[in-house]
Amino acid sequence: MHYTLSEDIKHILLALLIGALIGAEREYRSKSAGLRTMILVSLGACLFTILSIRIGNSSSPDRIAANIITGIGFLGAGVIFKDESRVTGITTATTIWMVAALGMAIGSGHYQAAFVGTVAVLIVLAFLAPLQSVFERFNRSRHYRIVCPYRNSSLSKYEELFRKHKLKASRGRQSRSGGLIEGNWEVQGPDRNHEKVIQQLLKDPDIHEFDF
Repeated sequence: MHYTLSEDIKHILLALLIGALIGAEREYRSKSAGLRTMILVSLGACLFTILSIRIGNSSSPDRIAANIITGIGFLGAGVIFKDESRVTGITTATTIWMVAALGMAIGSGHYQAAFVGTVAVLIVLAFLAPLQSVFERFNRSRHYRIVCPYRNSSLSKYEELFRKHKLKASRGRQSRSGGLIEGNWEVQGPDRNHEKVIQQLLKDPDIHEFDF
């Protein structure tokens, strides 16, 4: 495929626009990879694709573009974090991956695919978030950590409380120090049931420490 300077400029401007549209949505939600990151990912993928097509030999004109996927994988991994209760950043990482794909589509001249892909990404990020929140209200996952005096039935008492309020609890790490025992659970269920349990646990005089 023959490229002219005007085509290169058009590709770069379109890649910038796509990165800006998706980056603006991420910036609005205060995500770690925002406007500048998405623009640079889109521009970088576009330019690498253009160069791959131009300087690649006849047998493998895509040899540079193929490595974009690997590079983006390392970049995306840097925004994924795990704490005690959940993993965060997966949506941001996959958005970076998708923006790189859109930049490659622009760089290779597949404008229709890039346009449809951009619209699809914006719909998923901007309009499906409220729907996800609705689902989460009916099946929220929370991490509970309770420290209380050690007795034979200490932790079973709280597991019974979870069951009473129709919450599914999976016991995690337990540890005992002196006369105290610590229990950890991953608990799933409706928000309103979590709130009832939390209120009871906050009023429990036996609990020394409580995180949720």
